[in-house]
Amino acid sequence: MAERGGNGSRRSAAIPDRDAIARACSDLAALVGRPVEAVVGIEREDGEGWALSAQVTELERLPHSTDVLACYRITLDGGGRMTGFRRERRYTRGQGDEAEQ
Repeated sequence: MAERGGNGSRRSAAIPDRDAIARACSDLAALVGRPVEAVVGIEREDGEGWALSAQVTELERLPHSTDVLACYRITLDGGGRMTGFRRERRYTRGQGDEAEQ
């Protein structure tokens, strides 16, 4: 829900606190069976929720540049509780972003 700032302007609710983000990452790790390596993005969802993008190493290989990584989208409600997740992309660690090519 939008709040009024000190000058009367409307501003969106603050991003989820570290505890909510850590809890979402822990929940994802439990569900996919692999630890979350990094949170690489956060954005406001329609309504009162949030979406996190988290990076997970799905398959470790040698050399590590050939590890298979995945980017998961985690959705949170307004209270910071996980409401869903999905894998959006799989790629090797050494692979550049498609936008960079």
